[in-house]
Amino acid sequence: MNASTEALPVVVIGAGPVGLAAAARLLERDLRPVVLEAGPTAATAVREWSHVRLFSPWSEVVDPAAEKLLAPTGWVRPDGAAYPSGADWAGLYLQPLADVLGERVRYNAAVTGVSRSGRDRIVDADRDAQPFVVHYTGPGGTEERIHARAVIDASGTWSTPGPAGGSGLPALGEKAAADRISYRIPDLKDPAVRARYAGRRTAVIGSGASAFTALASLADLAGSDDGTGTRATWILRRGISGSTFGGGEADQLPARGALGLAAKAAVDDGFADAVTGFRTDAFERDGEGRLILAAEDGRRLEAVDEVIVLTGLRPDLAFLGELRLGLDERLQAPTALAPLIDPNQHSCGTVHPHGAGELSHPERDVYLVGMKSYGRAPTFLAMTGYEQVRSVAAHLAGDEQAAERVELTLPETGVCGGAGLFDEPGTAEQGGCCSAPAALTIGGPASSGTC
Repeated sequence: MNASTEALPVVVIGAGPVGLAAAARLLERDLRPVVLEAGPTAATAVREWSHVRLFSPWSEVVDPAAEKLLAPTGWVRPDGAAYPSGADWAGLYLQPLADVLGERVRYNAAVTGVSRSGRDRIVDADRDAQPFVVHYTGPGGTEERIHARAVIDASGTWSTPGPAGGSGLPALGEKAAADRISYRIPDLKDPAVRARYAGRRTAVIGSGASAFTALASLADLAGSDDGTGTRATWILRRGISGSTFGGGEADQLPARGALGLAAKAAVDDGFADAVTGFRTDAFERDGEGRLILAAEDGRRLEAVDEVIVLTGLRPDLAFLGELRLGLDERLQAPTALAPLIDPNQHSCGTVHPHGAGELSHPERDVYLVGMKSYGRAPTFLAMTGYEQVRSVAAHLAGDEQAAERVELTLPETGVCGGAGLFDEPGTAEQGGCCSAPAALTIGGPASSGTC
């Protein structure tokens, strides 16, 4: 890399928790970040699950470098033992952090492509010496670009939820049934959303924390004055075993353990019927327009009014097509990281903290961080993302000793993942122990996923 390239900024894609932490870490290292955020505010994705409460407390979801940036403004971290909702996280921490970063954050800037300047994916000659060129759509739809010395992609996976189909592809009729299908946890405090599910039968597809949240929420609705007749059909691609509901009281993230117990209560108390080994193959309509789910083995379920699909999230790699990425063929995570996060082997607490070394690619100085770095693996924690960007910033600043040093201890779980959690390799339903937001306990405090 020449001197002119070194003077360029580091482009960070995404102004979510990990993207903003990356910017704070880069500033700490006297590097110049430019954050490109597709939405109109910081934490656009987090705001879409604002009604969900995290199952990690404030003490674990604030990055130390970010807190240092905020301190001169008079910002004080909320009670470290309290559990923020998505709205709390965005409004009380992430937006103030973005405000401190000021013009370094560009909103309504949707990245459409990343490459080496003057070098497509094929060209070898002098490749590493060329800066990156990042194309994005700016406000008003203008086409813009920026050159960068490095690219940190923290755009997450929220925009690409998994389909209902058991093969990993949309089931037949799934797109045509979009009017009755949601891929998000419903906000049942919203009167319009509540009316959509109250007194109706809803199928919940998925086996992770997000599905637990939906089940617990629907059970809570069923027990309310306006929820009479509310029922759920819980559809699992695997069977029910001792690990189905997570760690319960043994989980060192208590709110996450309580979430699994709330889902179990929904089944035990008769608010939800569990259907196991059901891999959705098709959606059909009955005479009243309700949905009938058909499985690969020929089973057809009783018609439902609504379907909530919570089968995990996937990384959007389309705009990185001109870069030479080294990704695991199963998880779509960086090759060196994949064995450390394989959900067939690891839970959140058994994933070793990692950094720039495990996140590197054949394309030098490009990094996928945060949930996107985990590809299709569901075991991500916010603390892990903060450690990732600390290491990456140190590496970009030339401090290899700091980049290689581990500065994180994760809570032990040992029960929310690991060998035997899934019925066969490669069929894991994401939204598992620590993935996308998920939480709400019946009659108690809400709790959630990503963190």
